[in-house]
Amino acid sequence: MKKVSLYFENGLFLEAKSFGAEGTAVGEIVFNTSLTGYQEIVTDPSYAGQFVTFTMPEIGNVGCNEQDMESKGAHCKGIIVRSYQARPSNFRSEETLAELLEKENVLGITEIDTRFLTKMLRNEGSMMMVASTQIHDESELKKVLENSPRIEEINYIEQVSTKEPYVHTEARYNAQTFEYEKPVTSKKIIALDFGIKRNILNELTHAGMEVTVVPNSMSAAEIISKFKGKEIDGVFLSNGPGDPLILKEEQEKIKKLIDAKVPLFGICLGHQLLSIAHGYDTYKLKFGHHGGNHPVKNTATGTVEITAQNHNYNVPDNIVEVAEVTHMNLFDNTIEGLRYNDSPTMSVQHHPEASPGPHESAYIFTAFREML
Repeated sequence: MKKVSLYFENGLFLEAKSFGAEGTAVGEIVFNTSLTGYQEIVTDPSYAGQFVTFTMPEIGNVGCNEQDMESKGAHCKGIIVRSYQARPSNFRSEETLAELLEKENVLGITEIDTRFLTKMLRNEGSMMMVASTQIHDESELKKVLENSPRIEEINYIEQVSTKEPYVHTEARYNAQTFEYEKPVTSKKIIALDFGIKRNILNELTHAGMEVTVVPNSMSAAEIISKFKGKEIDGVFLSNGPGDPLILKEEQEKIKKLIDAKVPLFGICLGHQLLSIAHGYDTYKLKFGHHGGNHPVKNTATGTVEITAQNHNYNVPDNIVEVAEVTHMNLFDNTIEGLRYNDSPTMSVQHHPEASPGPHESAYIFTAFREML
């Protein structure tokens, strides 16, 4: 393992060991409390532009495989772990985590106190950092960080969105047969790709929807034409990376879809963009919600669901002026789900496809199909 040097915008300088790719990378550091699913996290496009600190100390134990990829590659700037296991033991393993990171040009950082980093982020909030296997001078790293754009200044969805439309043909993965189920569909939807996860697509098709994934650049006029021509029944707005407030074109597009009464369902970034399109700007949480253990209450049934989460931004409380709150986070009482009053539109902040995590929120996909 090579030496890697880290410099944080609060002035902290640390040294550790590297695995995976080499080089220099700048991004925002967050922490994730999931006990399992490191490959799903690494390949989630919503982490584009970020370093992920794992609170689970042992990472790499089960290796990586194609079936657990949430997208076609890895999108985070790097991962930070207490102890990396270079010799995985699992019958599904096809390559090590280090091999995946090297292939995807993602830094791996280990032999570092992740408890300390997590407490620092809890107390001071998410912050920018730089990590390098090439530069080890503190003043040089500081200069690199100061001259780099912040995550809220970069439109990462242009990097992670699909370039060409495609039809998703898989449904939910069956852990007993180790195969994907074949979908039986009754509705057709378009999924606007802001950084969509594979398992979200699996759950949409499992719930009975034929899904055509399209680039984030598809115009509102083309989508509305397909809806009025009965080529589609609704639109899904996907998860994705970065600050939703800078996505002006997407906001305007969604406003037009709302005015045209196109049925809409948003998850994570899609949830946030729907709020902004209704005139209610999002705000940034201190250190975000990243993990697989967040209790969310369904306000209609009183049921508490344990959810997977990955977001730094949240919708404001006064959105109740135009929408009914359907889900609440029991950690901090932030809004987790909405159904709007003026249009057939629903959204959730958490990830009901829950990979990693339980399946108790998967009914939300069925609710969308029923709304269609």
